[in-house]
Amino acid sequence: MERRTFLYLLGAAAAAAPFPALAQQSTRTRRVAWLGLGRAGGTSPYVESLRDGLREFGWIEGRNLTIHLFWATGRNDMEAVARELLKIEPDVVVTQELMAYAMRAMKSPVPVVFGFSGDPVDGKLVESFARPGGTMTGMSYLALDLVGKRIELLKEWVPETKRLAILARPQHPGDPKERQASEAAAAKFGVEIVYFPYVSQSWLPISEYGALENVLRDIANSRSDALMVFPDSAMFEVNDRVAQFAIEAKLPSVSGWAPFARNGLLASYGPNVRDLYRSLARFVDRILRGTKPADLPVEVPTKLELVINLKTAKALGLTVPPMLLARADEVIE
Repeated sequence: MERRTFLYLLGAAAAAAPFPALAQQSTRTRRVAWLGLGRAGGTSPYVESLRDGLREFGWIEGRNLTIHLFWATGRNDMEAVARELLKIEPDVVVTQELMAYAMRAMKSPVPVVFGFSGDPVDGKLVESFARPGGTMTGMSYLALDLVGKRIELLKEWVPETKRLAILARPQHPGDPKERQASEAAAAKFGVEIVYFPYVSQSWLPISEYGALENVLRDIANSRSDALMVFPDSAMFEVNDRVAQFAIEAKLPSVSGWAPFARNGLLASYGPNVRDLYRSLARFVDRILRGTKPADLPVEVPTKLELVINLKTAKALGLTVPPMLLARADEVIE
């Protein structure tokens, strides 16, 4: 399988090669706090990716580093968790998704490194990608040029696609830009966009599906030929139901993160999210060695991956074009 690497780095010079020896020579154990989306005692592959990245920079737990894990389920409890987190006096906080908002609300001088699926400028986390300002920096997985690639993927696989339903959460930062990019890209392929907003609850896990079922019913009645799902953490929580619906409605489906395809959508094309959290270690390393977050430009992912779900393809009666199959980074049997 071919693996493709795309460079979209902003201000790469500011995140130049590290010097692990400096971390190894540190005489003080540094504290990194993780503020993640989930339940207390939970685990996350993203935490493990961050740990792996930090080890590469010479930051070893039990030697010169301690990682403290904190979890919140959403907007209802994240600020309370953030206040508890600050009591340990961390040197750096690493946040997952909307947890960055909890740290922003604290107005603390503690540096924050975020992994964020929306637009951090629209979300008012930073002043700009090149010059973040303040105490926050990190990586955004929002890559607007990839929206067109996903539509192109659907057209290559199902050429008769003329009407594309988009399922999205309008409260997600960056949604308006992603919608605009979708409409512009679709026009080039002669595809009509039909936008279906899903306003979900603001905490996890999602326990009430009434609003989602209403939206899915509208999509089923829209005479669309395919479905594109804008990815974020809350949308992923309902992906099992969305994937089931897409199969029942005979709609080829695509999204932006690999777990969406692994959980039943036909395909995904977008950033390798695990690799993104591994890359956050570079920001943490620079900050622990004295660089201010304001001087570290926000970046977007360096690695993209195409995942195809053959099981879903068979359920839809679709044959994967050989050229598309050859380009896939992962094929789910």
